Amino acid sequence: MDKKAHIFWCTGMSGSGKSTLAHYAKVELEGSGLKVLILDGDDVRERYDVQLGFGREDVEKNNLYVVRLCKQERHNYDAIIVPIISPINDLRLAIKNQLSPNYHLIFINSDIDTLKKRDTKGLYKMSDEGQIKDLIGYSSINPYDAPNDYNLLVHTGKDSNIIESKKIFLSYLSSKIFKSSFEL
Repeated sequence: MDKKAHIFWCTGMSGSGKSTLAHYAKVELEGSGLKVLILDGDDVRERYDVQLGFGREDVEKNNLYVVRLCKQERHNYDAIIVPIISPINDLRLAIKNQLSPNYHLIFINSDIDTLKKRDTKGLYKMSDEGQIKDLIGYSSINPYDAPNDYNLLVHTGKDSNIIESKKIFLSYLSSKIFKSSFEL
């Protein structure tokens, strides 16, 4: 039987927990015998010969490259999880059109205060110090368009519980993957 992986496109600001949730779900799903691939936006950026920035053109280039990778790998996996900022609504819609069916947009949402406290990469601090001028969603010149057409919303901010966030995320992924297995 030919596989057609579910693609779980996880959008959210830097530090919202996209990669943390993706890696947790990968371990859990593989423990259930599934094949899972993570295409992390940061890891994919490192594959380029030239350094991509975070302006609109470079973000589009990176996102569309991830789409190509999803298409190439889709038949080898049960699930592909894509933790990527993906800040542009129009681009996310184009991505949905290219990767449907079995495409799911997941919005990992956190408040800015929590993101600044978490700041795992030091990006918010560098932005506050003027070292980064166009931090997505934090700089006025580079907005993050919060989606309103998501399939799942996972809160990871100050009022959230990481264990509960992981359960919600994993439950959604599992329900979609296993449901489609039984429909064949």
